[in-house]
Amino acid sequence: MREESVSVEIGGCHQDDARIVFDTLRACYASDRTAADVPQRLHETRPAVWLGTFEVAETHTCPPPAHLSATVEADAQGGYWAIDRLRTTLDSLFTVRDLTTSSGDQERELHVLLGNK
Repeated sequence: MREESVSVEIGGCHQDDARIVFDTLRACYASDRTAADVPQRLHETRPAVWLGTFEVAETHTCPPPAHLSATVEADAQGGYWAIDRLRTTLDSLFTVRDLTTSSGDQERELHVLLGNK
């Protein structure tokens, strides 16, 4: 089986919503994040950004996510196949609105807004 990882960056939201997205993706895919990796806001006025890497080659059963209090901006970077796989998973769990995408020779970037289904 091939390894296909995607880096996911979440920002512009409350840390509880970031945790919901990361916990949901961690249930679907192997990740460098553990259940103990709880997003924290370390400064009141500076924006917070949280990162995680997910191995999307093998999908586990994805439970429905908890309710988000607001929309969540997510950026993902990875190979074409990996980004397509992640996008399919996101579509099955959240409402997804494309903000921007960009493609290079071997990598693709996806910038989306996630909301409740």
